[in-house]
Amino acid sequence: MFMLVKHVSLLWFSFIFISLTSTLLAQPELYSYRCGNPDNLSNYTGNSTFKTNLDTTLSNLPTTNNGFGFYNLSTGQGIDRVNALALCRGDIDPDLCQTCLNDSMVMVRKVCPNSIYVIGWYLHCSLTYSNDTLLGNNKLNVVRTWNASQKSKNVDKFNDALRSLLDKLKEDAATGGALRKFASGNTSGPDFITIYAIMQCSPDLSKRECISCLGFAMRYIGQFDGSLRGLVLVPKCNTRYAEAIFFNESIALVNPPPASSLPSPPGKKRNTMRIVTIVSVTMTFIGVIIVASVCIFMRLKKKKKRQIPPILPNTESMDIGTAESFQYDFSTMQVATNDFSEDNKLGQGGFGAVYKGVLEDGYQVAVKRLANDSGQGDVEFKNEVLLLAKLQHRNLVRLLGFSTQGSERLLIYEFLPNVSLDQFIFDPLKRTLLDWEKRYKIITGVAKGLLYLHEDSRLKIIHRDMKASNVLLDAEMNAKIADFGMARLFKQEETQANTSLIVGTQGYMAPEYIMQGHFSVKSDVFSFGVLVLEMVAGQRSQCFHHGESIQDLLSFAWKSWENGTWSDMIDPTLKTETCSVRGIIRIIHIGLLCIQENVTDRPTMGSVVLMLNSLSITLPLPSQPAFFMRSSCTNPEMPLLMEFSSSTDSSGLEKHETYSWTKSRSSQFSVNDVQIITR
Repeated sequence: MFMLVKHVSLLWFSFIFISLTSTLLAQPELYSYRCGNPDNLSNYTGNSTFKTNLDTTLSNLPTTNNGFGFYNLSTGQGIDRVNALALCRGDIDPDLCQTCLNDSMVMVRKVCPNSIYVIGWYLHCSLTYSNDTLLGNNKLNVVRTWNASQKSKNVDKFNDALRSLLDKLKEDAATGGALRKFASGNTSGPDFITIYAIMQCSPDLSKRECISCLGFAMRYIGQFDGSLRGLVLVPKCNTRYAEAIFFNESIALVNPPPASSLPSPPGKKRNTMRIVTIVSVTMTFIGVIIVASVCIFMRLKKKKKRQIPPILPNTESMDIGTAESFQYDFSTMQVATNDFSEDNKLGQGGFGAVYKGVLEDGYQVAVKRLANDSGQGDVEFKNEVLLLAKLQHRNLVRLLGFSTQGSERLLIYEFLPNVSLDQFIFDPLKRTLLDWEKRYKIITGVAKGLLYLHEDSRLKIIHRDMKASNVLLDAEMNAKIADFGMARLFKQEETQANTSLIVGTQGYMAPEYIMQGHFSVKSDVFSFGVLVLEMVAGQRSQCFHHGESIQDLLSFAWKSWENGTWSDMIDPTLKTETCSVRGIIRIIHIGLLCIQENVTDRPTMGSVVLMLNSLSITLPLPSQPAFFMRSSCTNPEMPLLMEFSSSTDSSGLEKHETYSWTKSRSSQFSVNDVQIITR
């Protein structure tokens, strides 16, 4: 008998151990989380009283359900007191709620192993614990937002319909009662779409506090600017909307508490508890066996291919954790691009080709396959991914993730159906599709994107390769800056830097950068000025055709400005738009201000955006352009790379690279072809 009990005990212990291990291994990733907040950044130690109280609180928290998926428990006293709250979304069934809570209790301690304040979000529930008071505490210092890249074609009408729906749901949720503050609904939007939304507050908030919390969340939704899907998570409330139904209407609209939460008749309470205990033990044993089997099977099975989440990060308020959270299987990208076939190729740049990819769920992406000779290691590459992931703006192409395999490096971006600006503006037929209104919209969008990089983001970025082929266009012809392969990160207090390695594209690079290796935000301003003049002319700056002659656009623009013959440089397809003449002249003026030789004379992108948005601002007179480029229409998009320092070739001989410059009488420079002289 003793041996039998011993074997049964060992078997039971093994099942429990396997269950716990598999639970830890199989947890889904949190949607988002926060370890500490500005008011509480403390940590606890492994043998502390807080740790003991936390273990006790989380183990007993699932028993405190108020009947509608709200859990609340506190353990301990003073600074070691642990207060925990959990809230399930109001439209999910009790089983899914329990599963979500169990997952969150494991994962928050995994991602924030020693934090005293922790909040973790799954899509169906949230969990918070702290030594601070949580009940009735409606601090709004932590927020997470997501929205989809696809936008409504009629932004104003969509926003009006969404705002009306959310205003109604906010009131409905706030008056939901002491046990449940949840509301769901839908409304008709523009273009025959239906907008669905949910709003929810933690039940411990008063009506006034709930309205305040949801109103705070709505301010962030207001920044989505017509996105068809959006999500805002705050510690004590949340709201989500989409153009397709995503919630369980049968549960969302019916509010009876589950039977398990109703009181039992006095005479049956003891028997009911006994039955519940027997069933719970039996189900636990069966569940352990199932979980162990599934865990073993899943670990033997190939790792499931990662898919793009339904709502993608698009805010600076989100935490960027590790690069691995953005990593995708290389084999998935191979399948999505048909093994990088030529048929899927969207374009070719100096640092690699870009391919269209379609994932298993139909989501379209753009996959940039970097050249194998980049010389970048895994750590550097992943750091660059994290840097790019932090750049979130409507006029920047959004990075979705990356993939590596051996020497292969892939960057995965949102797919934009109209590809790049150069394929429109420099094509004799396609540029007729760009009337002045669309061109002005593109110019303004690029300006706002550069302003964000230079001044408004948490990072200060110099793009260093601003040109038409690095401006992509979405379905509504909104401009998005792309390709940060040559970008440089600045500290906020830095104004310029020097480099011995000159990289960029001929015709777009500022003279101080080419000749001295100096670059700053004003280098990007120069490139933007060149792009502006190209948008007006509809031709490349280095091979501007005027009659039968081929000239440099910058030179021609200045001469036309001086002579009052500015109409000679305007794209003939725009000359029929008589109402736009004044606007076109002003844009030429702004472009000439951006390409001035003196760096300090060039405006900042902040000034440029003001000039573009206000006709009442008087523009200063421009000085002559920095230099006249020799016209060359042969492969104008070929990136230029020059190095001022000496190097050694494969034969062991030292190689010196020199460059010849010719100064003209008018104090401008004419750049000759680069001469590489080996001595």
